[in-house]
Amino acid sequence: MVNIRQGLDILLMNIKIAPEKPGVYRMLGEDDKVLYVGKAKNIKKRIVAYSHLNKLPLRLQRMVSEIRRMEFIIVENEAKALLLENELIKELEPKYNILLKDDKTFPHLVIDTEAEYPSLRKYRGKRNDKSKYFGPFASVSAVNNVLDVVQKAFLLRSCRDGVFNNRQRPCLMYQIKRCSAPCVGKISQEDYRRLVREAIEFLEGKNTSIQEELSRRMYEASENTDYEQAMVYRDRIRALTSVQNSNSVEYADIKSCDIVALARKKDLVCIQVFFIRSGQNCGNVPYFPKQTADAEDKEILEAFLSSFYTSNVPPKEIVISEPVDNKEFLEEALKTRINTYQKGNKAKLVQNVLENAKASIDRKIAQEASVKSNLEDFARIFNLPKLPERIEIYDNSHIQGSYAVGAMVVATPDGFDKKSYRKFDIKNPDITNDDFAMMKEVLTRRFNRMSEENRPDVILLDGGLGQLHSVHEALKDFDLSGIAIIAISKGPDRNAGKEFYHMSGRESFALEFQSPIAFYLQNLRDEAHRFAIGTHRQKRAKSVYKSRLDDIDGIGAKRKRDLLNYFGSVEEISQASLKDIEKVSGINKKTAEKIYNYFHK
Repeated sequence: MVNIRQGLDILLMNIKIAPEKPGVYRMLGEDDKVLYVGKAKNIKKRIVAYSHLNKLPLRLQRMVSEIRRMEFIIVENEAKALLLENELIKELEPKYNILLKDDKTFPHLVIDTEAEYPSLRKYRGKRNDKSKYFGPFASVSAVNNVLDVVQKAFLLRSCRDGVFNNRQRPCLMYQIKRCSAPCVGKISQEDYRRLVREAIEFLEGKNTSIQEELSRRMYEASENTDYEQAMVYRDRIRALTSVQNSNSVEYADIKSCDIVALARKKDLVCIQVFFIRSGQNCGNVPYFPKQTADAEDKEILEAFLSSFYTSNVPPKEIVISEPVDNKEFLEEALKTRINTYQKGNKAKLVQNVLENAKASIDRKIAQEASVKSNLEDFARIFNLPKLPERIEIYDNSHIQGSYAVGAMVVATPDGFDKKSYRKFDIKNPDITNDDFAMMKEVLTRRFNRMSEENRPDVILLDGGLGQLHSVHEALKDFDLSGIAIIAISKGPDRNAGKEFYHMSGRESFALEFQSPIAFYLQNLRDEAHRFAIGTHRQKRAKSVYKSRLDDIDGIGAKRKRDLLNYFGSVEEISQASLKDIEKVSGINKKTAEKIYNYFHK
């Protein structure tokens, strides 16, 4: 057993003063470095468990030995304790916490129930409590499949409010029977609200009686010789039937459920999540939490549930592969049920998810072996002192000097680190047609903000010897020790795989054609090119929306959109009469006069 006397004494002293209330506790070591962040319904009772050394794994015994101080934060309830714990873990990345890289946002369907005529749309991002959200869906294709069915079956609008408020005739969605056209009064507000309620019931899995009701309305319309309306009901029934026929039998009796299973192999742990909604598999996602060495499976699983479901809305039930210690706390905080099953349909599904988790580990092991082999070749070919842990790749993008941007992407042994990507708007307008000068500006700005934590091992440039010399000139006043600067230029006939590589003090050379390391370096360069082009296009797209309307005081994004939706172009607005401008929704008389006067000075 490790020597833990000092840390244990500090822990016992803090137990005496710990609050018996819900909250978060922090264990701090030397120099106030955060060792661990935890949550509890009763802080005192929770930290007492750390004093029973014989029940702790070696990892937590080591943690107790390093405790030099503790801090407590009292909160109102379990849910707030869970949120605070998750925020602190992400911010502080404590040494002994299990860390989840959860930077993925999932697509949802959203219905803005507060609107007069609610719309149904795909959505990512922060949630508004006034809307109804359905999901998550593991991929865009999964959410598109459900959206397609709901549009056919319930005819809800999917357009933005600006378009909806200015329609004068039905759009294409009405013509192809995907919308009931409330924008032009093809349906009453009462009937449209009924469609919204039915859509919500369907998405929540309460769709047992919808088809029966639609069948009744279809026959009623047919008997009244309203055959056109009867055909609408028929098409809606077919859309719902297609969903039921496509549902897998194994998911058929599951309304809203996530299935979470943990697998372990060698030093890797994988947690696989399957999303089941209304009897449909909405996709699955694997996660590989960090700092799991010596941690028990149930501890890892609990940490995952805490982190994942503070960022994502939990379903009505979460089925897990094995029990966790703080099940009641998590259920109370997440407002859901957490269950394990030993037999039955859900137990079989857990086994299936578990097999997927094991397969994900096998794929990751193979991928990491390939990356490690490439990095070993990288270090050998370019005479690096060690395997590179941070490779920064740079590229520029512009159109004849317009919308000039620089881009930096970062590669690590774990793959591309997208959180570390950076874009640089070129500030000097005199150099936007000079790639060398642009790269000088980008690298100078990057190195002015460099720290020991983000110091690169390799800088890879998209360019030739000229680009290499310009970067060395730009960085001559910086400490470049231990940093390799490499330029990669197109080969003969610009063929991929025949690139030349340039380094200071060394003859330019090419790599073996179609070798693994050549493909690896091409992939690095192509990712920088993709990011630079994407950043350039975003900047260019923003400029499309800039017009003479931006020069008019009081015309923001919404009013500009409403004006363009109504008139179609700035040219039409410039020729419109004052009375016509006043007809636009959201444009009062005073604003209309400003617009009219601007174009008729």
